[in-house]
Amino acid sequence: MGTGVPASEQTRCAKGDPQVDCPEDAGDTEAGQVTDFESPEDKRPQSEPGYSNPEDSGQLMASYEGKAKGYQVPPFGWRICLAHEFAEKRKPFNANNVSLSNLIKHLGMGLRYLQWWYRKTQVEKKTPFIDLINCVPLRQIYGCPLGGIGGGTITRGWRGQFCRWQLNPGMYQHRTVIADQFTVCLRREGKTVYQQVLSVERPSVLRSWNWGLCGYFAFYHALYPRAWTVYQLPGQNVTLTCRQITPILPHDYQDSSLPVGVFVWDVENEGDEALDVSIMFSMRNGLGGGDDAIGGLWNEPFCLERDGETVQGLLLHHPALPNPYTMAVAARLTADTTVTHITAFDPDSTGQQVWQDLLQDGQLDSPAGRSTPSQKGAGIAGAVCVTGKLPPRGQCRLEFSLAWDMPRIMFGAKGQVYYRRYTRFFGRDGNAAPALSHYALCQYVDWEEKISAWQSPVLDDRSLPAWYKSALFNELYFLADGGTVWLEVPEDSLPEELVESMCQLRPILREYGRFGYLEGQEYRMYNTYDVHFYASFALVMLWPKLELSLQYDMAVATLREDLTRRQYLMSGVMAPVKRRNVIPHDIGDPDDEPWLRVNAYVVHDTADWKDLNLKFVLQVYRDYYLTGDQGFLRDMWPVCLAVMESEMKFDKDQDGLIENGGYADQTYDGWVTTGPSAYCGGLWLAAVAVMVQMAILCGAHDVQDKFSSILRRGQEAYERLLWNGRYYNYDCSPQPQSCSIMSDQCAGQWFLRASGLGEGDTEVFPTRHVVCALQTIFEFNVRAFAGGAMGAVNGMQPHGVPDRSSVQSDEVWVGVVYGLAATMIQEGLTWEGFQTAEGCYRTVWERLGLAFQTPEAYCQQRVFRSLAYMRPLSIWAMQLALQQQQQKKASRPVAAHGTELSTGPKLGPKEAMANPK
Repeated sequence: MGTGVPASEQTRCAKGDPQVDCPEDAGDTEAGQVTDFESPEDKRPQSEPGYSNPEDSGQLMASYEGKAKGYQVPPFGWRICLAHEFAEKRKPFNANNVSLSNLIKHLGMGLRYLQWWYRKTQVEKKTPFIDLINCVPLRQIYGCPLGGIGGGTITRGWRGQFCRWQLNPGMYQHRTVIADQFTVCLRREGKTVYQQVLSVERPSVLRSWNWGLCGYFAFYHALYPRAWTVYQLPGQNVTLTCRQITPILPHDYQDSSLPVGVFVWDVENEGDEALDVSIMFSMRNGLGGGDDAIGGLWNEPFCLERDGETVQGLLLHHPALPNPYTMAVAARLTADTTVTHITAFDPDSTGQQVWQDLLQDGQLDSPAGRSTPSQKGAGIAGAVCVTGKLPPRGQCRLEFSLAWDMPRIMFGAKGQVYYRRYTRFFGRDGNAAPALSHYALCQYVDWEEKISAWQSPVLDDRSLPAWYKSALFNELYFLADGGTVWLEVPEDSLPEELVESMCQLRPILREYGRFGYLEGQEYRMYNTYDVHFYASFALVMLWPKLELSLQYDMAVATLREDLTRRQYLMSGVMAPVKRRNVIPHDIGDPDDEPWLRVNAYVVHDTADWKDLNLKFVLQVYRDYYLTGDQGFLRDMWPVCLAVMESEMKFDKDQDGLIENGGYADQTYDGWVTTGPSAYCGGLWLAAVAVMVQMAILCGAHDVQDKFSSILRRGQEAYERLLWNGRYYNYDCSPQPQSCSIMSDQCAGQWFLRASGLGEGDTEVFPTRHVVCALQTIFEFNVRAFAGGAMGAVNGMQPHGVPDRSSVQSDEVWVGVVYGLAATMIQEGLTWEGFQTAEGCYRTVWERLGLAFQTPEAYCQQRVFRSLAYMRPLSIWAMQLALQQQQQKKASRPVAAHGTELSTGPKLGPKEAMANPK
């Protein structure tokens, strides 16, 4: 896929001038003129190196001293030596990082938050949906999570530790469980010559085990949903490659839901002597500590033969209420392997019995029968071992699986009972762990073929940079590991009056289930809609039916109300939880009762936010455009009319342009906006333009005329009030920061172009203004910030200093940067787009050690905020922009598979289709 755009083809604001100037428009505006506009030196290289160099790991592999490259490890992805140490250690954002002026502004908010936090934690005994007192500390350890979408996840770190757990829906435990390990045993001529835990840890428990693997001879490679760990065993002429596989399969709504992971060990013998090789997989029942306190945990062996394939292993029963589960550690038995086990051992002891058992003959004793239930506070663990023959200069394969069966769940309020999506295929009785293990070990080869077919068009494209290939797939971790739930929909949860008016509501939700993912692992609200606006590209491109399901849930919530009054923390005012005909901020907190009680967010009364309703309208049309689902558009049309009618009240002077309310009334909820603004004004005009298109499709001529008139007036006001000749001003306040350069000022244009609009006869923002604004952002927010190496700062003053007027204006928001990069690609600034996004990837994944926990934000120095966040999934908007760019060059529709999503219905937005009315 070609992505490079020659300089001669790029649209410049002023011919031959790289300094970003638009003199032809300078006098055609009432916006304040910027006179002290300094542009940094143009550092674009004269010639660009080849994008596709796979050796792109920076310093992450500098410590690697081994020679082994591993078995079939792909060239592209995120690669790191197990001995690597990140030099930079940042801290979570807290009150100490707020300037005195901003501290004074938010003093009331801070006091109200402390009162609310105390009541929540000490009186209600609940965890706050945002805990600013106890932020998750920095741990630079995470790797690819295990588990499909919505069944819970277990993250295995890049050094091999099992360290982040989300089994109870939406609730995370960040704990490394020492007993959860792989151990290798090598035997020559009947004698054990090498036995090593494959971990660099040196723990205080299980001290009879041989810990402290030399990390300089091992590396980890992630390309989600797979990961590889390569161990070169010193002095043994043996290389181990552990391949981790999770069934994340685009457009698959069955296997993608399974709570399983597979570990395939390929063992290579570079010596001239035959070996017996054993891999032992040990696992604790539970996570230790309070997780064991209940007692009554027990293990038992199992063997399942089906369709000529045999799987053996252990079941770890964890009956804790309200969400009991069973874990299965299993291995595939073949003609060339032996599977043995130890049913129970004490994970808090020295572990000598287990170690000696393996050391003696490379196998475990395999006692029959179930273990004795554990005592209160006592730990219990088990292990499964696979042994195979390793010929001289040969290779063998050993296969494990990890599965967990928690079919029936309750959220924190313990009200409604739900069943997870995978129970549709494996039953609700809680005894599916053996079948899940068997299925995973028999199907993983097919899964890998599908994963390769999906990823290969991107990985094989030599025009794309290596970092982008890693970022595109690895950032997808959050779709499964975002506290994600995928649930069967209770029949009585769908209101009958809406079922009748929305023809596809019941069929979509019944067939594809209910989907929810958190705003962030630390910001615990499901389907936060102002953020989903950015992240939704991944969902609609890869699992479009889940995006439609989410949209139907949001539409149902929009038409409901909850008039219970509560105090909002920022303003201190009392207002209802949810008003009718406005989009909710979120669908609820997993520690409460999501879907039944929406709007867990209590910082602002979001009924007065200016962006939520607009983002719904824009996403509805984009989803229609990408799926071609006319029934969906028919069902959403009345809801779009209702929310736009609610939005009208924000246009107080009737000039066709809404005004912000003088507080942080949009997704930048710490950045005050006053009057007409670039961000919300742009979203408004884009939504109005989309309403015109939907009215045409729905045959609603009166509505078409109404919104066409609003659009004409609004365009004139937007350009007159905000365009300053070089970019759109932040807002129309009398404050100096009103002239700030906002990196997200073109968000409305971004969605229009993604939806096949925004140019030609559907142009809303003058193309020359859009391109000029993007070039200005690139020169100032990107290049003049942190040496151009950290992405785009949210706000930059026109004299080249970050806007520090708020706690968010001097942050970099990773998901916003990826969306900005997509907008640049859409407008032909492809090189600038990749340069902008690359800064974020290298900062997060290579410099700060935040792999698989991409934060919402970081500052130029010292801090990050909100680890493992939803918004960075917007990198898939870059992929859509590239595909649409390719389609435009080919001048014909492109319908393909996987990432090559068809970007439009057979009857496009401008063509006559059957009247949806």
